[in-house]
Parts: sequence; structure tokens; C-alpha cells
Amino acid sequence: MSKVKVAILGSGNIGTDLMMKLERSETLELTAVIGIDPESDGLRRARELGYLAIDTGLQGFLEHHADKADIVFDATSAKAHIRHAKMLKEAGIKAIDMTPAARGPFVVPSVNMGANIEADNINLITCGGQATIPMVHAVNRVSPVEYAEIVATISSRSAGPGTRANIDEFTETTSLGIVEVGGAKKGKAIIILNPAEPPILMRDTVYCLVEEGAMNEAKILASIREMEKNVQSYVPGYRLRTEPIFDGNKVTIFLEVEGAGDYLPTYSGNLDIMTAAGVKVAEEFAKNQLAKQLV
Repeated sequence: MSKVKVAILGSGNIGTDLMMKLERSETLELTAVIGIDPESDGLRRARELGYLAIDTGLQGFLEHHADKADIVFDATSAKAHIRHAKMLKEAGIKAIDMTPAARGPFVVPSVNMGANIEADNINLITCGGQATIPMVHAVNRVSPVEYAEIVATISSRSAGPGTRANIDEFTETTSLGIVEVGGAKKGKAIIILNPAEPPILMRDTVYCLVEEGAMNEAKILASIREMEKNVQSYVPGYRLRTEPIFDGNKVTIFLEVEGAGDYLPTYSGNLDIMTAAGVKVAEEFAKNQLAKQLV
């Protein structure tokens, strides 16, 4: 079977975990890992695995190897992606943005992937968004959500320099995604870096206030359970921690995300849900592109 060529921009935690996951893909062929630090662990591993390891950034890749990728995953930072987005568009390369730069349409695979399959720049919002927005959507498709608030708690150890640099963008982009993708009329996002030892798994709490008189507990619960299975199809460690709590017109959902342990330990569910979502989106794009070639 033909494969679609992809490259990873960014050799930190997210980029390196992506590299491990892409090795298992049946539709994506990783060709290059792009960074700026020749001594980074990500570039070292890329060289060891036989991939092209570029330490001159995106400019160096585009000048000499642009034909090696139909898709580039940007795993750098929100500020850097603003520049990268323009460069990739001019080169005719699809971007899957792993940062909260919000330059392209927001995509959560379990909610709206099909509607954005042709976009040239897809934004994956944030780890908190990928974990919680599916649940806001699950509630909203049964009972209209007036307000949704999410609290994402991740281990301090799993938050690399890029995550820490993007804290402000995290809250802004996730809040917007709760509305644009989740369907809530208003949204708010909070992120907590927990320094506990041993490190905790990623945990998320979702609060939804539905319209007065619109609560349907049985249908909402069924929708939540269906969404849990949908997300688990590409993030196996995603699960409800307890049964949702219904109180008047409020629904409270408690989630936990355990990582696959491909690069960082399993407590790094925040890393895993982003990279798994990125691979899922890229694979769907690849299937769509390969199907067109057969017509």
C-alpha cells in the first residue's frame, strides 16, 4: 500500500513521541525530523532510526528537502508556528499544528475531523482541549450547553519548555475550542501543573451547564459513554474516572488519560493525547488523498 510522506518539525517531547507512533502507521511514512539543536535527544534518535535529521530548522528543510513531505507536524511553539504556517503554505505542504497558535480550523478527531479534511492547516487546539472538548460535544448534542468549564491537571514532569511557554495560549485556545468545536455558548479553560511525586496521570474535569429544562440524564450518559469509546479508538488510555454527576442542570465529568509510554512514561497522558490525535488526523488525510489517486 502507498504511504503519504510526513515530516516532524520540532525535536522535543512531542516531536519525539510522534516519531515513535509514526513508526507503526500503515498509511504514513516518516521521512525527516527537523530541529535547531543538533544535540537534541529527538534528532539523535531520528538519526539512529535512519530518518533524515535536519538541524537547520524549517528553512533548511524547505530549501533542500521540500519534496520529502506532503504533511508537516509542527511541534514547536505557538509563536514559531505563526511563521511556519506561512512558509508551509507557500511550499504547498499541509500543516498539522500541535501548538495552540490557532491559525487553522480547530480539529478534534472524534468530533469534526471529516469537516476539515481538505484544510491546509489543521490546529489540534491543546492537550486539554483534545481530552475535554469531546465530552462537551457529547453533552451538547443531547442538551444545549450554556456554559462549559474545563480544568486540565498534568504532571509538572510532563510539561516541557514548549508547553510552559504556551500557557497563555493554552487557556485562550482551549476556551475558544470549547465553543467552536464543543458547541457550548461560552467556555473557560484552566490548566494546572502538578509537581506531585510520584507524577500523576493527566486528569481533567469538565463542568457543563445545560439549558434549563433540557436535562436528559439517560441520553447524556449514553452520549458520554459513546464518546469515551470513540476517543479510546485512537487514545487507548482515555477513560472516565467515575460516573458523571448530575445536579440540577449541571453535569460534571471526570476524566483520566494514561499515556502509551512510547517516549515519556505513562503519566504523560497530556503528551500522548496530542500525538495520538495528530497521527489520527494525518492518517485520515492520507486515506483521503490516496483514495483520490485511485479515482
